Amino acid sequence: MNEVKRPKKPLIYYYTIVLLILLLFNFLAMPWMMERQIQQVDYGTFITMTEEKEIGQVEIQTQDNRILFTDKDNTTVYKTGMVDDPDLTQRLYESGAEFSGEIIEQMSPVLSFLLTWVLPIVIFIGIGQYISKKLMQKAGGPNSMAFGMGKSNAKVYVKSSEGIKFSDVAGEDEAKENLTEIVDYLHNPDKYKEVGAAMPKGILLVGPPGTGKTMLAKAVAGEANVPFFSMSGSEFVEMFVGMGAAKVRDLFRQAKEKAPCIVFIDEIDAIGKKRDGQIGGNDEREQTLNQLLTEMDGFEENSGVILLAATNRPESLDPALTRPGRFDRRVPVELPDLKGREQILKVHAKKIKLADDVDFEKIARMASGASGAELANIINEAALRTVRDGRKYVGQADLEESIEVVIAGYQKKNAILTDKEKKVVSYHEIGHALVAAMQSHSAPVQKITIVPRTSGALGYTMQVEEGEHYLMTKEELENKIATLTGGRAAEEIVFGSVTTGASNDIEQATKLSRAMITRYGMDEKFDMVAMETVNNQYLGGDTSLTCSEETQTKIDNQVVELVRKQHEKARRILMDNRQKLDELADYLYEKETITGDEFMSILNS
Repeated sequence: MNEVKRPKKPLIYYYTIVLLILLLFNFLAMPWMMERQIQQVDYGTFITMTEEKEIGQVEIQTQDNRILFTDKDNTTVYKTGMVDDPDLTQRLYESGAEFSGEIIEQMSPVLSFLLTWVLPIVIFIGIGQYISKKLMQKAGGPNSMAFGMGKSNAKVYVKSSEGIKFSDVAGEDEAKENLTEIVDYLHNPDKYKEVGAAMPKGILLVGPPGTGKTMLAKAVAGEANVPFFSMSGSEFVEMFVGMGAAKVRDLFRQAKEKAPCIVFIDEIDAIGKKRDGQIGGNDEREQTLNQLLTEMDGFEENSGVILLAATNRPESLDPALTRPGRFDRRVPVELPDLKGREQILKVHAKKIKLADDVDFEKIARMASGASGAELANIINEAALRTVRDGRKYVGQADLEESIEVVIAGYQKKNAILTDKEKKVVSYHEIGHALVAAMQSHSAPVQKITIVPRTSGALGYTMQVEEGEHYLMTKEELENKIATLTGGRAAEEIVFGSVTTGASNDIEQATKLSRAMITRYGMDEKFDMVAMETVNNQYLGGDTSLTCSEETQTKIDNQVVELVRKQHEKARRILMDNRQKLDELADYLYEKETITGDEFMSILNS
């Protein structure tokens, strides 16, 4: 059994060094500080105070050529230089001052040494030993590292004190179904032992940020009514080599003592990244990972300890960690679908007062692609808006505005566009909406606005799918690119020039066109050949090309050609509907914000 050794030098060694430094400072600084407390006056002031009988005690220090004296109440000490004054003794006698002895009593050298040096050392050593003993006890005895560095410090929720159940987690029905078996095992382990079945030692929850992985883990513990140990992967990483491994040992020791229980490690990729085998790597992280692998191998079958872990980067985990026998089961916790979003909104809306006009199904459609955390934020933003407006109930308009806040930021009330800029933005946004409306397979327009937002957008057009959309055809993607280029096309047709307002449109159109060619196999020239791979599926979806430089050049040419083709299509649509373009742009210019119904009413009139 590996034990963490105590430091070679006891803590008292370091306490003594610190004490000696403090005492040296005290020895050098104390005389100066005491000197600063004595007020210096001239000899004339001394004579005046003597004649007015305002002196209490006097000490004549011949060796230092000075006179120390106090006032009548002995509250203030003064000093002055000595001068040749034969009448000094008589003058002091007549003033009634006491000058037969020292006015500032000096303790004996031995007593001074004991109080100044010995006593502080004894007190400091005593305090140091007391603190050291307490820290050792807290760290788990004499074989633990000082200051509790070997402790796991895991947060323990005994019998789910937070009270989280599966009913509190909405929108993740598939994940809950996968985890229900674990709850059943913890309730009825004999049923599984009888058949000879063993539960997975580890369950890995993977998915984008904000989808409720941590809450699901707590819900499992809440349903099973067992202790729940929670710890983040980053908490295992220490500046001292070996401390992470010691924390892993301590965590699993506690878990085995309280079995049946659940151990949850959040962001496990902090310690579970692939080992590259290179010299000079992160030895501390690798030692921690090795200890985790060892502890998982040491689990006895049906011991009642279930290990849950969560990560946003499953592709970065070490294969030894994800093999069968370690993390046997992977549970995806994906972004919620339309029904899931509606359920999540209702769960978070339980704590706020709602108006009668709230339609959660419509809000869920508008919030396509939102995570559970973002949906909770939408509800909270709506409630805050209600309070700011001095109302008591959250209405549909509050929820719709809160979605816009999450998507595009708050309205910039101080951003005032010039008339020309406002006109350009109106045509730009109507260009998007008109191209979308005149194409088939395009999402209906929900709202158009030219009110600037804190995200930097001077306006935007919101399109909302009528239902859940899992697959997109080549035609739908091409129409989407055409819609993205519609704003720039409107500027070109109406004003004969272009602005910087299309920067985000250009970025999205280019990214979508490249994906069609490199990942979706929608280009005849390259057919079904993958030219690009996704690196972080759940964290932004960064991609990297996996082809030669010559092929990359060809891909760039195809991307340019695809965007140009859809840009030309957008121009044709707007030129064919120039009258409606002008009419809608003028209406938007006047109203600043219009609904999809208003837009379609004018378009179809």
